Amino acid sequence: QVQLVESGGGLVQAGGSLRLSCAASGRTFSSYYMGWFRQAPGKEREVVAAIRWSTGTTYYADSVKGRFTISSGNAKNTVDLQMNSLKPEDTVVYYCAAGPTGITVTSTRGYLYWGQGTQVAAAS
Repeated sequence: QVQLVESGGGLVQAGGSLRLSCAASGRTFSSYYMGWFRQAPGKEREVVAAIRWSTGTTYYADSVKGRFTISSGNAKNTVDLQMNSLKPEDTVVYYCAAGPTGITVTSTRGYLYWGQGTQVAAAS
């Protein structure tokens, strides 16, 4: 019943922007963290950004600070990731995830629900 669906991935030139969106459904997420992760081939999945839905508190990986912004979406139970100044190293699959408040937001462990992923590519 619970479903997370990502959208907005695509191909842009280096320095360009993309906006990813995650639509969550199937339960109440008001007490949850919503996170964006990414995973390159042969690498472990790593956190990009997270937001505590009830308070708006955010976390960003050092590699994306100043370039990416996580926020609640316009529609109910959606979360967006605005990605600016994209670099070739940002070319990877991005995943939306949801986990109860109290988890370690930087770890994949604890996140209960995951989307299918969306591909982002920034070509130089």
